[in-house]
Amino acid sequence: MDKESAAAILDEIALLLELKGENPFKARAYTRAARALDSFPGDLTSLARAGRLKELPGIGTAILAKLTELLETGHLAYHDRLRAEFPPGIFELLRIQGLGPRKLAALRGELGIDSPEALERACIEGRVAGLKGFGPATQAKLLAGIGRLRQYQGLFRLGDVQAAAESIRSTLREWPEISQLEPAGDLRRGCEVIRETVLVASTRSAHDVLDRFCSLPTTRVLSREPTSALIAPHGGPPCRLHVTTDKEFPFQLLWLTGGPGHLRDLAAHAADHGFELRHDGLRPSPPQPVPCEAEIYAQLGLPTIAPELREGLGEIQAAKTGALPRLLEWTDLRGTFHNHTIASDGRDSLLQMADAARDLGMEYLGIADHSRSSAQAGGLDERRLLAQVDEILEFNKESSGLRLLAGCEVDILKDGSLDFPDEILARLDYAVASIHAHFGLDEAHMTRRIIRAAENPHVTMLGHLTGRLLLDRPPYALDAEKVIDACAATGTWIELNCNPRRLDMDWRLWKHARDKGVIAVLNPDAHSHRQFAYLRLGATIARKGWLRKSDVANTRPLPELLDMLSAKRRNHSSPDISQPVGCENPGSGKTAP
Repeated sequence: MDKESAAAILDEIALLLELKGENPFKARAYTRAARALDSFPGDLTSLARAGRLKELPGIGTAILAKLTELLETGHLAYHDRLRAEFPPGIFELLRIQGLGPRKLAALRGELGIDSPEALERACIEGRVAGLKGFGPATQAKLLAGIGRLRQYQGLFRLGDVQAAAESIRSTLREWPEISQLEPAGDLRRGCEVIRETVLVASTRSAHDVLDRFCSLPTTRVLSREPTSALIAPHGGPPCRLHVTTDKEFPFQLLWLTGGPGHLRDLAAHAADHGFELRHDGLRPSPPQPVPCEAEIYAQLGLPTIAPELREGLGEIQAAKTGALPRLLEWTDLRGTFHNHTIASDGRDSLLQMADAARDLGMEYLGIADHSRSSAQAGGLDERRLLAQVDEILEFNKESSGLRLLAGCEVDILKDGSLDFPDEILARLDYAVASIHAHFGLDEAHMTRRIIRAAENPHVTMLGHLTGRLLLDRPPYALDAEKVIDACAATGTWIELNCNPRRLDMDWRLWKHARDKGVIAVLNPDAHSHRQFAYLRLGATIARKGWLRKSDVANTRPLPELLDMLSAKRRNHSSPDISQPVGCENPGSGKTAP
């Protein structure tokens, strides 16, 4: 078990203890232990094998024994017993936005609420509004949250699915009966949320393969047909396996990957060329065998269309006219900007983040801790921010191979002004301007608010533009196209936030932004060095949005990147503004001053 999973279990124990009304210090001990795991930079399993877990700060004897059991067995009996004390509906209730453990404990104690259905009845009858600390507004919000919970039921985030899908795929790859195996469906197209994982396999032993698939441990069989089966793995999304022959495999893969619009347009194009495109082949059959998807497209006179683009949004016409983009590869990225440290709400120190970035081969790493208005995230005041700038300066004097850039995720206030004055922002290399409060403004007000921030010459990029949290919180009211136009006019970049809960800005908006000349920037919004891995997920979404290497700021080598960072400020600011810390000698090509 990795440390993130172990920390999540400790966090859940703390939550369950709070729900039980246990001594709050006991619950906090588990929370502190979870944070100790998060901030430990090494391999937890190796530490356990060496008998050195007791060296972790904040972990007492009782929690140490439980942590040892968790790492050695992958399970914790104490956690299982705690979970068994609560009805399953409790865990569904905790998915409702705005319903934390304290409110839930009050609802259980006063009204006996133990499921979303019971909460909905209590809200409709007005009983929740009468509880101390709730009121009509909270009651209305809880009803809306229940509606969203139903809307999202059966959906899974792409980032939460990939590991589970790869685990099943790795198992199936070992089976000698299977000659070819590939993912398909929404997963292969890089859709941000999916209902099930789809795998396509070619085999001469369809019945035996499906038997083995349905017998995988910790799974439940949902359906079984002659050429497919759907199972529900424990803790993951449903997984569907389609089996076919080697001859039909490329056609099945194509058919089960493409969105309805893509398949419709491709079938129409095939008909124009005298073919009928089917899930099992082309009619009339080509004179030579078709060994792969690329050959199907070639038979139809088209270049291969990347799976991420197969949505029926103009990709067939672009392929016909030679206008398909050469899409971004995640390996094109040279660095990133939106990253947090323990100075605000991150889990690693600045040096730990820098060491990890260097180990990954990054040329530059931006540090953008929260600004002072985000008190819940430990936001920095002016003194702490400038102290961090000095720390980054010292790092760059002594380090080689990685340039640290001094930034800040500065809050956009309700009126569109920023959390720090221009003279403070001028000391930074860049600023990520984001909204963290007042989500309920109307569309016109919210749009003006963000555009005003984009017009500030010290704002380099807008962070998580629409504020959505996938399967948790919808976007706030916003005219995104007006904001995109404003960014094009002001030279403000727009972030593609790669966090799997955000993936914001939505991929459906990126082609329009690209065509307007807006620069994208892929940021992991990393709160630990392990979350740098989110960049790969973000690259998938960028590809789905038709983005090329040239459209993305952080594909640039350091000298060009430093010039880009200062361009907006150079064009709009007065000449006496202080030189930001990372932009010295922008044309030198050196990775440290």
